[in-house]
Amino acid sequence: MLGAPLPFSVRAADETLLLACGQVIHDEEQLGELFARGALVEAAELAAIQQRTAPRSTPGVTADTPAAKLPALWEHCTDKVRSALAAVPEELRRALGDAGTQLLALIDRAPNVALAQVVREQSAGDAHYGISHSINAATACVAAARHLQWSAEDQRRAFDAALTMNVSMLDMQARLATQVSPLTTGQRNAIQEHPTRSAELLAQAGVDDELWLDAVRQHHEQGDGSGYPSGRFDVCELASLLRFADVYTALMSARSNRPAMTAQQAGRELYQLAGDSPLGQAVIKSFGIFPPGSCVRLASGEMGVVAGNGEKAYHPRVAAMTTTDGAPRLTPVMRNSAHSEHAVVALLPMQAMPMRISQQAVAGIIAAA
Repeated sequence: MLGAPLPFSVRAADETLLLACGQVIHDEEQLGELFARGALVEAAELAAIQQRTAPRSTPGVTADTPAAKLPALWEHCTDKVRSALAAVPEELRRALGDAGTQLLALIDRAPNVALAQVVREQSAGDAHYGISHSINAATACVAAARHLQWSAEDQRRAFDAALTMNVSMLDMQARLATQVSPLTTGQRNAIQEHPTRSAELLAQAGVDDELWLDAVRQHHEQGDGSGYPSGRFDVCELASLLRFADVYTALMSARSNRPAMTAQQAGRELYQLAGDSPLGQAVIKSFGIFPPGSCVRLASGEMGVVAGNGEKAYHPRVAAMTTTDGAPRLTPVMRNSAHSEHAVVALLPMQAMPMRISQQAVAGIIAAA
């Protein structure tokens, strides 16, 4: 329980809230103080947790799984990851293995739908940012590792390391996504220490893969010694990949003090950071110029959703969701952006579309392309 987000709220005997669901008990001293104040957990919350975490059959994912079901399965896997990252140390390793395997099965079934889940990340407050960011970074890492043609073992290690690199500060990440005030001294210290603390938690949970643990320890280090927590110059390759995926996916998620960037904007920012690093380039290239799920404007004036790559990276297949004057269409029309009248002229934020497009609809569009 120490160092992991609580799956329930803790109250005093007079029902005063001591810790909200998702907050963290950092050490034995804090735990002792809670017991001294008569800490209680509501029976209804415990029952709900038991129901969520009780063994149950997991929906199978095969090549024949309908595209319309993929967003619901992705949500199911997100819940599994959240439970795994909040597990007690003796359960953490097994739970992470199960949740990660299920998520990777979804990515294998529909890699473009997986990329769209990252690109179309919901705004701050719609989900637990720490969990969604961990999944997004892991998705980006495995996509980049595949682009680099890493072995299956190295791809899985990259995925697992990205999924767990922030395990010691997930609750803080969620708070910081909506925080508008400056960081406190305590928050700065926790951020500075989280790579080391995350690796310690994983080791306590039974992770003995030193390449995985080193990547977590070093994922904020930089080759010029300006990173943290140690200011290293010798940064391992996997740690650098984690850092680039971390930055890229974070930029595409909205915060309270800034909107989400488009993939194009995030790619430019990452290029400024990574330069000609093949690892940074792999992250950018694995998503492409116009990633699946992106909203775009065509030369015709239509607005649409990118369904997948065309013959060239800058000529994606686009499902036009509006008419040329911006009116919503009842049925999307597929456009080949290699034709000049349907060329992509701009990437758009999701908010620019005149209608809300569900994840189920996006998955269907991508699968039909």
